[in-house]
Amino acid sequence: MESLSQIRKIILTLLMSGFALLMIMPFIWMISTSFKSPADVFTYPIQWIPSSLNWEHHIKVWSGADTFATYYLNSLKISLISTVGAVFLSAFAAYGFARIQFKGRETLFLIYLSMMMVPPQVLFVPKFLMFEWVGIYNTHWALILPGMFTIFGVFMLRQFFLSVPSEISEAAFIDGAGHLRIFFRLILPLAKPALATLAIIDFSWHWNDYENALVFLIDKDLYTVPLGLQNFILENNVDYNGMMAAATAGIIPMIIIFLVGQHYIIQGVAGSAVKG
Repeated sequence: MESLSQIRKIILTLLMSGFALLMIMPFIWMISTSFKSPADVFTYPIQWIPSSLNWEHHIKVWSGADTFATYYLNSLKISLISTVGAVFLSAFAAYGFARIQFKGRETLFLIYLSMMMVPPQVLFVPKFLMFEWVGIYNTHWALILPGMFTIFGVFMLRQFFLSVPSEISEAAFIDGAGHLRIFFRLILPLAKPALATLAIIDFSWHWNDYENALVFLIDKDLYTVPLGLQNFILENNVDYNGMMAAATAGIIPMIIIFLVGQHYIIQGVAGSAVKG
């Protein structure tokens, strides 16, 4: 029985390794293509390792009139501010739904949660009219302000806060602490894994957001990384080498963020699923 169990584990490991390899193959092709010459992009069979490394496309991404540095800084600005705001506001709202008793709390939360079923494309026209009226259309605030409100973040942190023993809050109340003090001094330190997980997920959403940037940004100086990739779609052809070089540069922040916070992800997701 023990040998049979080991064989099953080996087979399962091989299967999972095969699926993992399939998942990373597009990324390997992307990096490989960024170092190829244009003539070698669609050669068959696929040349996974270029015969010679061509740095021309990577240099072109960061130099010239449409330098990618501008798009990088814009994406970092939008993603960081939106993520910080989203984590803070989501934690506040989640604490209210999890710890403060008021009439109709569960009903209000269900109504709030049901908004996740509304397709974001439906809101483009109302957002456009609102942003035009307020005067933030064609500015980064058109992406930052809506990005600070995330229904998923409130739901996730609420589930985590429900897993924190209520006796901790009750003891603090007996000692004279109010909700704000309990929130900042007790709940937030305990919720570091969930906060870090939400920050990673939310940052990735904003970094890869294409639709909102396409609709609400006009000036090229305001473009983000996803919009910057359009520069490689020429009138009669597509600069695949340049696009892959830009895409390779674009995933670097995501890799760094994931490597820094990966040990929080499992803790945060597991903790958020303890109570419903």
